[in-house]
Amino acid sequence: MDIFLSTDIEGTCGITTWSETERSTPNDYAPFRKQMTREVDAACKGALDAGAAGIFIKDAHDSARNLDVSALPRQVRILRGWTGDPLSMMSGLDRGDYGAVFFTGYHAWAACPGNPLSHTMNLNNELVLLNGVPASEFLINTYTAGYYGAPVALLTGDRDLCAFAQTLIPEIVTVPVNEGVGGGVISIHPDEAVDRIRSAAKEAVARAPRCKVPMPDRFESEIRFREHKAAYSKSFYPGASLKEGKTVCFSTDDWYEMLRFYHFVLSD
Repeated sequence: MDIFLSTDIEGTCGITTWSETERSTPNDYAPFRKQMTREVDAACKGALDAGAAGIFIKDAHDSARNLDVSALPRQVRILRGWTGDPLSMMSGLDRGDYGAVFFTGYHAWAACPGNPLSHTMNLNNELVLLNGVPASEFLINTYTAGYYGAPVALLTGDRDLCAFAQTLIPEIVTVPVNEGVGGGVISIHPDEAVDRIRSAAKEAVARAPRCKVPMPDRFESEIRFREHKAAYSKSFYPGASLKEGKTVCFSTDDWYEMLRFYHFVLSD
């Protein structure tokens, strides 16, 4: 089995504020870049412990140049930077046949109090609804995995997101490392996070065949922007409509068409 792993940073153990996610503030960023790498390494090692053949990693935060690749197992391949295709945080998934998808360091959706850094794709929107459900990057990327027939077997990140994931895919293995409280975070010890993630990844490989993504027959999305002028501009996407000044709506039977819509409408 080959594994596809998409990694973010805002759900990394202990992370609390934006400066800890940004290369432009190296003193704050460096410890969490290291912890992000440690958590990815743990997920890779757990998968290899379970007999995985190889792991394809998409560095999926900000510059997509966060991981210290030299600290990862030799069996990995990694896609750094942004290709510019609609798969976004899942770029590369269409280039292989993957028996499981892992997500590490993922965070809750825009408007969710489960993480002080909660957002969906960018900070220009207040809320993204997908079939009436507040959409996280996890949900969007999970449907992308389902579109390509790959089960989603592991998620690490904040507690609220992990709880949601288990309602969507009951057999998914989750490792909640953070719990948001207003502007703060209660976290487990970073070494404990690494140990739990390695163990969870090993279990996730075994559970993967039972982690099929439930794909809806139709997709309807609403994006509520912070500023009406942004919504007006994005509403000119083909097939989209403007609702109540700040909300852009789009629907389709084809998940890839929804990804194309998000690619243009949710881009910065």
